[in-house]
Amino acid sequence: MTEPLREATVPLGTRYTPSSALDEETARAEIYGLLAQLFYAPPTPELLAALRVAPTEAPAAGGFLEEPWRELVGISRAMSDEQVAAEHEALFGGVGKPEVYLFGSHYLSGFLNDRPVARLREDLAALGLARDEAMPETEDHLAYLAEVMRYLIAGDDVEVANLTRQREFFATHLQPWVGQLCETLQAHPRARFYAALGGFTRAFVAVEQQAFDMLA
Repeated sequence: MTEPLREATVPLGTRYTPSSALDEETARAEIYGLLAQLFYAPPTPELLAALRVAPTEAPAAGGFLEEPWRELVGISRAMSDEQVAAEHEALFGGVGKPEVYLFGSHYLSGFLNDRPVARLREDLAALGLARDEAMPETEDHLAYLAEVMRYLIAGDDVEVANLTRQREFFATHLQPWVGQLCETLQAHPRARFYAALGGFTRAFVAVEQQAFDMLA
């Protein structure tokens, strides 16, 4: 995956589930990193191989993310690399209108590259971030937004990487539309891997929203 951010130089993570050895903030950052990779492009064989051997039991039984995570790992084991790649292309690729949009402006305004993108660029500039010119998609792509959240959690600059910035960015640029995208994926007749990913993403976003609400 092409790094979607300039200035945000946090490397993409290689571990994908929280464990007792990881603190909560590290786990959150890694989940956002995983979502960025899975939504931006068909998963690499290495990424799918890691996903297939990932543990499916949370450190504390009954965790809210445990079941959707188990479903995602299970479907990754049931499908081949080629099947997952073909599904990504069928849902998000192709020439012309995709079957499922991954851009926030589509859900927020009904048009691509509309006013939500302009506001997003202003907010990114205030954070000292900009889209990598090698990334052809606009900044409202879900993968890009997930990478921004990852940076706001794991970045070294405490003036930018802090809970207040995370909450503001999440509430403005992710919370209003990601649930609709996930519902679309879960209901799509051609989605298997990405239906499970939609379910996991929806559960994770709900956990994030609840945690941010408690900070308000």
